[in-house]
Amino acid sequence: MTSSYCFSSTTNTFRKSHTFLPKHRFSVFPSEIHSLRCKFPQIPLQNSSISLIKLGNHGFPPPLATLLPSFAEDERDANSDDEELPGMAQALNISTKTASAISICIALAALCLPLFMSSLGQGLGFRTKMLSYATLLFGFYMAWNIGANDVANAMGTSVGSGALSLRQAVLLAAVLEFSGALLMGTHVTSTMQKGILVSNVFHGKDNLLFAGLLSSLAAAGTWLQVASYYGWPVSTTHCIVGSMVGFGLVYGGSGAVFWSSLARVTSSWVVSPLMGAMVSFLVYKCIRRFVYSAPNPGQAAAAAAPIAVFLGVTGISFAAFPLSKIITIAIAQALACGTVGAIVVYRIIRKQLGHLLAKSSSNTDPEPKEDTKNLGFLSDIAGPTGTQLKIVYGVFGYMQILSACFMSFAHGGNDVSNAIGPLAAALSILQGGLSGAEIVIPNDVLAWGGFGIVAGLMIWGYRVIATIGKKITELTPTRGFAAEFAAASVVLVASKLGLPISATHTLVGAVMGVGFARGLNSVRAETVREIVTSWVVTIPVGAFFAVIYTWIFTKLLSFF
Repeated sequence: MTSSYCFSSTTNTFRKSHTFLPKHRFSVFPSEIHSLRCKFPQIPLQNSSISLIKLGNHGFPPPLATLLPSFAEDERDANSDDEELPGMAQALNISTKTASAISICIALAALCLPLFMSSLGQGLGFRTKMLSYATLLFGFYMAWNIGANDVANAMGTSVGSGALSLRQAVLLAAVLEFSGALLMGTHVTSTMQKGILVSNVFHGKDNLLFAGLLSSLAAAGTWLQVASYYGWPVSTTHCIVGSMVGFGLVYGGSGAVFWSSLARVTSSWVVSPLMGAMVSFLVYKCIRRFVYSAPNPGQAAAAAAPIAVFLGVTGISFAAFPLSKIITIAIAQALACGTVGAIVVYRIIRKQLGHLLAKSSSNTDPEPKEDTKNLGFLSDIAGPTGTQLKIVYGVFGYMQILSACFMSFAHGGNDVSNAIGPLAAALSILQGGLSGAEIVIPNDVLAWGGFGIVAGLMIWGYRVIATIGKKITELTPTRGFAAEFAAASVVLVASKLGLPISATHTLVGAVMGVGFARGLNSVRAETVREIVTSWVVTIPVGAFFAVIYTWIFTKLLSFF
């Protein structure tokens, strides 16, 4: 085990972490490194800032800010004498006092804000208010751990490739996750989450069901916190499922669990990463075959980007956010959204990269490219160099930022239910509003869940981002885009087909697929083994914690 650098960007550095990484590694091809070193020989690598392209005035770093992240890392490893900063301060490149102030403010807000929420049960008895307050805190704890672990699904590859710095990724994700949770979060949930438990088994046992719902939040949050500490990306859905299974088996018997649903969930351990790996492998090979091998790779990338955005936005708009229940209108609206997205991307690329595109078009002496054995789909095609490399990485850097923003917004709307679903059901039991199988979720609870996700992201989110972005395989803008595009496509299609799928597992598989496309040795086996082990134990560990917590909560409730 060596001590090496994980992140590098123009604005911050995620410095030393103990990972199973080789001491010297490269994130771009040798020909690319040679070309860039020739063009920028005077740049001091310990403070590398290759800001070749600016993204306007909004402050985002250029997608090319870290064309040589690993090369610069190795130089810094030998020369850096900077004082180590702990945890969040180190990751976000802020002072320890600022990090402590942020943590204290979040803790105080978590303790005080529930006192002013209408969901606390205004006008009800003291016992109900106290239990409601405790329930809101458990819900916050679960949401905090979702932010610490799951947000890496959206931002990990962008940070790993250098398209976004870690601090900017955290700030972007904080805004988008909260907005998604508040605006897109479901307002209706089932008391028996994910179809795992048989509801009539607990009919008339409100106290036991309340304790079970609290235990599911506490158990899932506990395992997520352990996984986040070690940087393991696990599925929050599987954490909740494991917790509900443990509670149902011990307190309701084997008849309380839908075993077919549990089988579908466990099968996603295999289905999700395999599908993600296969699609990302094909996407990355397409990029190398049709972009890298083109006579003008920069022009090919600029032409392919609007097409990819059109297909992606159209598909996502139609499947995930249908604007009409009439199929023809929904298709037309989705096509319109895709067209707008393609035009916006086209204009951005032409505005920001136009001078480089013009330079590549007017260059009568094309830059040399390494010979390839053949131009078959699976052949190892040499990457572009010089200006062509800048354009290709610039184009895919912009696309990565766009895809990361969308995935972050969608994640806030979708996965917040893992925290607020059991929370809302528990509040309904306490406050006498439980009737039927569906529970209405108030807006303040949605916002509470969004705040919890943002808090977890701010304090611990960098841990899992490090795993997905750096520790599985080295990422560049093209590789990162291939992984994100493949993961989003697989999740979208599989969800519509009803296939058991996990977004976390799919993205991890997609990152592995990009690594496999470069060779089996490009994927770090030690990291993969740790991740797979954490997946396998998620449901049984969640079940174990749920049983322990339910026993504790039932004893405590007997005193109230």
